[in-house]
Amino acid sequence: MTTYHQEEFTEAEQAVLRRFVTNTDLPVFGLINLPEVVKGALFARYSRSAKSLRRLLLDEFLNDPEAGIESIALNIEDDPLLSTKRAEDLYKRVFFEYGDDSVAQLGGAHLDCEQASNMLTKVLEWGRLAAYLEQSTRYIKYDARLGDSYRYFTPPEIERSKHASEYRSHMEHVFDEYSEMVSGMIDVFRERHPKSESDSNMVYNATIRAKACDTVRGLLPVATTSNVGIYATGQAYEMALVRMQASPLEEVRDYGQMMLTELRKIIPSFLTRVDLPDRGVKWSQYLANVRDDLEGLSEDLGTPTDKGRSVTLTDWVPDAEVKIAAAALYSVSELPDDVLQELARNMSQAERAQILAALVGKRRNRRHRPGRPMERTTYRFDVTCDIGAFRDLQRHRLMTIEWQRFGTRLGYDTPAEIEELGLRSRWESIMDDSGELYERVRADLGADVAQYVVPFAYNVRFVMEMNPRQAFHLIELRSQPAGHPAYRWVAQEMHKAIREVAGHRLIADAMTYVDYSDVELERLESERKSEKRKQER
Repeated sequence: MTTYHQEEFTEAEQAVLRRFVTNTDLPVFGLINLPEVVKGALFARYSRSAKSLRRLLLDEFLNDPEAGIESIALNIEDDPLLSTKRAEDLYKRVFFEYGDDSVAQLGGAHLDCEQASNMLTKVLEWGRLAAYLEQSTRYIKYDARLGDSYRYFTPPEIERSKHASEYRSHMEHVFDEYSEMVSGMIDVFRERHPKSESDSNMVYNATIRAKACDTVRGLLPVATTSNVGIYATGQAYEMALVRMQASPLEEVRDYGQMMLTELRKIIPSFLTRVDLPDRGVKWSQYLANVRDDLEGLSEDLGTPTDKGRSVTLTDWVPDAEVKIAAAALYSVSELPDDVLQELARNMSQAERAQILAALVGKRRNRRHRPGRPMERTTYRFDVTCDIGAFRDLQRHRLMTIEWQRFGTRLGYDTPAEIEELGLRSRWESIMDDSGELYERVRADLGADVAQYVVPFAYNVRFVMEMNPRQAFHLIELRSQPAGHPAYRWVAQEMHKAIREVAGHRLIADAMTYVDYSDVELERLESERKSEKRKQER
């Protein structure tokens, strides 16, 4: 079992925490006896804080009169899980009487997952029907130690191997370089972008810090640990845990067991089948067997030869705009689908354009998106970009997204600022050293374990398949000036491909909030708006 850093709390702090968390010493714990709005606020604050969730709860929420936590602490029963146990008895009766899996969609739990590697966070965030909030590399500097080491995970497979010492030495060096570069970048960007008299220190400092963190984040390895807040239904957790037990990585399997233990303190009846031999165990084995069989069939397919980032539209429906026009008329007519498609096909381009314009409507902002008729067709993009950008794009889980293993064979990205400041040789040295260690670990322990070594600057290949409605959301959101340049470029290339490659100009031109502007301080306007909202409250 992996050993995790244990945060220290006084006896008084532990007494308070026990009323609101399922344990005070493990990296996985559940939130209990808190109003839903408090849980949401706590997770929202968590995403931009370097503190653990327990420490945030103690330092910033306990004495907040609006949260009402102090009142809850004074009036709670001696056994904080007693009410949960009573509710579970009722649930069991309902579940076994009706035997319907959908009952497990009606109850859920907040779970906090800390010290999870970025390999693990992608597994945790795989499920579509759950809410996740992960610590951000944009707002958090990973230059502080957690216990005796920086914030990186040493997988048990490497810990037991001959690579253990070299791995830790490499990670310490990488984080030393990251710490020095991010501090240096802050100084450089302060000099390059002096503070405006109209901006507060808070707005200016947050903008500069985000710019520095964005520039240097490519040094961070996949082993970098993060904190993730999750809210999910019992059914979603069951599916996640079954999938985690099928993982080839020991970290994922061990963490899944910790999650199961904590969730059974909150919603035990929802998770009775996860480790039953003829249910969850058999399901996990099925998933593992499918993976193994497919890998066996892929061994002779060859290795990648292309390097560098790319966005390729590989599949689309040529007459998508005809189908969308027919779908737009479906709910407001009395005709069958096939008749409407024939009518739309026989319309003039101007007539179809009029229908699509009515479907899109008069948009006042990018959140005003056309409805389900835009789901009538799909676009499939094959994307290669740096892992840092992928981490942001992967959050769009409702579409189909699958990725290949993280590796060092598709090249890496070097930010322009790194070159401008004469840091290219140091950057390349870390990338080259990481690539060499990756190959040694891969040769001995396999490609799955070797992923932990890979820095975020290296490229990863993944596929994103989406309908136009999803494309509106992703492309307009991820092209905004506040976004990271790496994923802004991906969004912009997707938009160009829909218009020029697929030839769907009516759809592409309706995406009026796609942004192609150049900005130097990506977060400046966003931070200004955030401060203004605070002042108006």
